[in-house]
Amino acid sequence: MLRRLRWQLTAVYLLAGVVVIALIGGGSYTLLDRYFQDTTDLSLQRRMATELRRFGVVLPSELLEAERKWCELHNYPTPVVFDPEQSSGDSEDHLEGTSEHIYDTEAAAIFVLPLNAEGQLLFDPNAVRAPFSPDADAVQAAQAAGCDWRVIRLEDGTRVRLFTYQLPPPVAPALLQLGLSLADQDRVLKQLLMGIGFLGGISILLVGSGSWWLAGRALYPAERAWKQQQEFIANASHELRTPLTLIRASAEVAQRGKPGGRQEELVTDILQESDHMSHLVEDLLLLSRLDSNRLELERQVIPLAELLTDLQRQMERVAQQHDVLLKLEMVEGKVMGDPTRLRQVLLILLDNALRHTPSGGEIRLKAEPYRDVVRISVADTGSGIPGEHQRHVFERFYQVDKSRTGEGHGSGLGLSIAKALVEAQGGRISLESAEGKGTVVTLELPAV
Repeated sequence: MLRRLRWQLTAVYLLAGVVVIALIGGGSYTLLDRYFQDTTDLSLQRRMATELRRFGVVLPSELLEAERKWCELHNYPTPVVFDPEQSSGDSEDHLEGTSEHIYDTEAAAIFVLPLNAEGQLLFDPNAVRAPFSPDADAVQAAQAAGCDWRVIRLEDGTRVRLFTYQLPPPVAPALLQLGLSLADQDRVLKQLLMGIGFLGGISILLVGSGSWWLAGRALYPAERAWKQQQEFIANASHELRTPLTLIRASAEVAQRGKPGGRQEELVTDILQESDHMSHLVEDLLLLSRLDSNRLELERQVIPLAELLTDLQRQMERVAQQHDVLLKLEMVEGKVMGDPTRLRQVLLILLDNALRHTPSGGEIRLKAEPYRDVVRISVADTGSGIPGEHQRHVFERFYQVDKSRTGEGHGSGLGLSIAKALVEAQGGRISLESAEGKGTVVTLELPAV
């Protein structure tokens, strides 16, 4: 139980570590990607402002603002705004005087495509031929909205950021389309992603190891207390056997003396309670062995037809005393398990069914193969279990209702022992019940 809890704590710690690593790595990647996008768009806007000045176009406010931000970012002096009415020279002289500082490596990487109204290239002003052709969709969007931003992908997979701007008539060209390859940015982002994945994997391994250690440290006091409790239960169970045996032996001697009246009733009560205590001690000892994995199981092939037929024959007399019909339905298959422990499980289930089934009811015992398991079911027509109690019935000492135990000697350990014994044999147990209609308990064991 504590080992499973340790795994759960480790998973929680590891999940928290993975979330932190993912936030740091994802945040770093997102911030760098955002930075690349902002600087790319700013560079394209700044270059567009420069090109518009070449053609004597008055810059709109958004391009002026972008140019100012770009110059502040690169510690460049902000260009003087060109006013055609105050200029004494022609536009070409002005452009030569205001563009002496505008060229750098970023500007050189931007391709400029002057286009006519039909989106055709008028001339190629680039020192190196542009790796892309004018984008018709971008041209149409720019003509409709005045400008257009988009990312296109070339045949080789390279991404290119495009900025298309419509010039006011009668300026020629009609449009300018600027493009900047994002290959270097994508390569940096890919390397960053690989680095995050590599370092993140190592970090997860370290966090997982640390989480396992921390979970062990956190559960150490509980594990120590659990072991001490199991040792106490085992030792107490052993120690109680002897006095219980002596009490029963003394009561039997007293009973053979044929006491009369009230004394005989007291002796009978002593015998019954000593039997009940002996069963309880045996159950506690069995659970202690199961918890500490010290219960030895003799695994072998079990023919279910033989086992269930023998059980039906033995329990039929007890069922008749309760006026309950015990039926053996279809029985097929063989399972791998411990026949003694499987018999014990079935006796627990049949005993529960008998105690909770009223007179005139019936109990059905069945076994049938299903895929790689064999399902063994014990179904009764008893009082059933309310829905809110069904998920607790396999817990130790849990009793749905004292009044349902009939004789009042239920300890609440039967189903928990059955569950532990079935799981120790590699199987599983489940329960379905409807209040007032009965209960079906199903075992699934590995088929042979």
